[in-house]
Amino acid sequence: MKSLFDISGKTAIVTGGSSGIGAMIARGFVENGVKTYISARKEERLKAKAEELSEIGTCIPIQADLSQVAGIEKLIAEVSERESQLDILVNNAGANWVVPIDEFPEDGWDKVMNINIKSVFFMTQKALPLLRAGGTQEDPARVINIASINGITNPGMPSYAYSASKSGVVHLTKHLATDLARHKINVNGIAPGFFPSDMTKEATNSDAIREQVIKQIPRRRMGEPEDMAGTAIYLASRASAWVDGHTIVLDGGMIA
Repeated sequence: MKSLFDISGKTAIVTGGSSGIGAMIARGFVENGVKTYISARKEERLKAKAEELSEIGTCIPIQADLSQVAGIEKLIAEVSERESQLDILVNNAGANWVVPIDEFPEDGWDKVMNINIKSVFFMTQKALPLLRAGGTQEDPARVINIASINGITNPGMPSYAYSASKSGVVHLTKHLATDLARHKINVNGIAPGFFPSDMTKEATNSDAIREQVIKQIPRRRMGEPEDMAGTAIYLASRASAWVDGHTIVLDGGMIA
């Protein structure tokens, strides 16, 4: 029982790993002995984060635009050149577009859908050979999809594509889990609440808005990196080997 949460020696990919929630998960993995590949679209920022994390463990940056299948294939090909198996895939890369309904553009809708839901499916599909090689009956390979509480309840803002895409992530997680279980691959999700990230920087940079949001959270604080990393570590460890097809709401009780 003492090693239930031990993930040392595993290999992971974290998409959108250069900032926000992806960086929180990547740090948690690296600090706990996971060889972690991080990807993002902006190369300079990605390399800076990898350099920072490499001071505490093994972190390898691979630049990729995951809104298109070609970018996903590029990322998986580069990892496949170095690795024969993959233990953990975190589908975290995401985008948002907040515009009133009368003005919401098609290109904004497509951008959000491509990165938030299409990339989750095709990243998982293209990574299947590596994931199949990494899973065992006792300790399956893991896919962790980052959804959002906005995919479960009305976000109270005109982020229509974002909430629709994150709702899709919750359901796709269930669908993939039931299909991939026989391949010794568990698929689960995390639906974060209010965490500091690029998507919430407007709120976190305003004391008034931050206080207003925090009042809606029973725990009376924002999420912290340890909260996100701890949940991801649980879903990646032997401790969660029989958890499959579920999305953990990580919001301090906000939507409850």
